[in-house]
Amino acid sequence: MTAADYMDRALFLAARGRGRTSPNPMVGAVIVTPDGVVAGQGFHERAGEAHAEVRALDMAGNRARGATLYCTLEPCAHVGRTGPCAQRIVDAGIRRVVAAMEDPNPLVRGQGFARLREHAVDVEVGVGAAPSARLNQAFLTLMRERRPFVILKAATSLDGCIAETAGTPTRLTSAAANRHAHAFRAEVDAIGVGVGTVLADDPMLTVRGIYRERPLTRVVFDRRLRTPATARLLSTPGAGPVIIVTTAAAAARSEVRWPLEERGAQIEVAENDGFRAALERLAARHISSLLLEGGAAMHLAAWDERLVDVVRLYVTPTSLGPGGVQFLPDRRFATLEQVARASRRPARA
Repeated sequence: MTAADYMDRALFLAARGRGRTSPNPMVGAVIVTPDGVVAGQGFHERAGEAHAEVRALDMAGNRARGATLYCTLEPCAHVGRTGPCAQRIVDAGIRRVVAAMEDPNPLVRGQGFARLREHAVDVEVGVGAAPSARLNQAFLTLMRERRPFVILKAATSLDGCIAETAGTPTRLTSAAANRHAHAFRAEVDAIGVGVGTVLADDPMLTVRGIYRERPLTRVVFDRRLRTPATARLLSTPGAGPVIIVTTAAAAARSEVRWPLEERGAQIEVAENDGFRAALERLAARHISSLLLEGGAAMHLAAWDERLVDVVRLYVTPTSLGPGGVQFLPDRRFATLEQVARASRRPARA
């Protein structure tokens, strides 16, 4: 087997932590003896628990001495909720480390590789870099851009409308599509909507029909604090926290803020009216991925500030006609396929 084969195995393992490791990355590790035997393997299962390299080393035991460690991300060299992996690798007698990419976390960023090289461990970086970056797009965005990775989700008609008329709830998706959407909700850190969606649809923003291990953070972007204290999402505290991102002027109005806080809402004040400022408040809470479900004004704000990383569309084979509310209107796209294509950004290793 080649180095790429062992890295593929490590990437496969890393993906088993999907939906459970945030705000940490998904990481996998494989230890191979000089004669090509896999002596240990592991992946990071949950934030706060053992890292992939430690799990692989524990499995390998004494067979780690003189072996090669393949890992999908740079081993850490700092003390967080767990100890430094780089030192454990050195102590285990690993001769060579092949890593897919450097960890952009300022607490790590090259320091793990430096620690290994200081102790005469050979280090090779770059094998499997592209798939590793794709796997951890959310983590990389949080570290590099100080904001969550944004997935814009919408259901549209065949003629590109998201509702029959403004403010009118319009059911467009099938039961199968709804199950698919809830499965995706189960993987992200947070789901977000604009206050207009709360006023029109009164959604709970929960995961239904799919098991989710961690609480789901629900976010309402509400510049004027128009969210009613009777909103249904405030009646489901067990599903996860509710954060309302607003402005300083609105937050200063105690008569509207206090009833929301009494119902359990957490108020976050953005520095300005921009969508990026709102996302920065979420990043400060270590939210690395945000599923932005609506409505039209919220979609436009994120799109126009170029803060959409991926578009996820559910298209129904019916038309709503000229009176329908257009998805991303007047944004120079002839087809929904062009919208999706324009949102894609290659993952950077």
